[in-house]
Amino acid sequence: MLAVAGGMAVQHVVAQRWKQATGVPLVEGYGLTETAPVAIANPTDIAEWSGGIGVPLPSTEAAILGEQGQPLPPGEVGEIAVRGPQVMKGYWQRPEESAKVFSADGWLRTGDMGVMDERGSFHLTDRKKDMIVVSGFKVFPNEIEDVLTLHPGVLEAAVIGVPDERAGEAVKAVVVRKDPGLTEADLLAHCRQHLTGYKMPRSVEFRTEPLPKTNLGKILRRELRAAPPVPAASAASASATEARAPAHAA
Repeated sequence: MLAVAGGMAVQHVVAQRWKQATGVPLVEGYGLTETAPVAIANPTDIAEWSGGIGVPLPSTEAAILGEQGQPLPPGEVGEIAVRGPQVMKGYWQRPEESAKVFSADGWLRTGDMGVMDERGSFHLTDRKKDMIVVSGFKVFPNEIEDVLTLHPGVLEAAVIGVPDERAGEAVKAVVVRKDPGLTEADLLAHCRQHLTGYKMPRSVEFRTEPLPKTNLGKILRRELRAAPPVPAASAASASATEARAPAHAA
């Protein structure tokens, strides 16, 4: 049996539970409509979920680009760019939109952030527009969501950035509980084991309804960002100790 995953970054807990239930690993790949649709993928014969999206398909190039369009070395986070025969020529009768996503040398800038390791394997971090900047440090919601969903008391979770006078932005977690007894303190204690200080949630909102999703099951973070603030009784603020945690890289 072959099980292929795509559409969004696979969370560790999902890959773990899939392997336990089926006995086969998830083979993760990456692409978008503009790449018709696959550009990067893992080998189909892997024994375990790799934690990354793999390597470019044959005849396909992929790179990590910086803000000025320059290629970044392995280990540095930037925007994933793709070039190959399956990449679209442009948006139909929308030349201005096409110009926004293509570089002068033909790279399609995907809008997804990622990193390439020393072996040339790519790892997806998050959508560029969902990135949170805390005191100048880049924070990617996928990483924090992965940690949150590892807690057995969490059914689903999403992370968004909210305005913060001191840090510019702060991390907010929106959580649906599997265990009704799960508290903010429990969740923050779990996060401290996996996250450095500036990545810690500054506030936690518990919801009883499922999080908003697309028809494909992706959580709509933009709807969570646009939602009005919840009453204080429904949202739990993180401790002042976490708020003052030193900003140092993970």
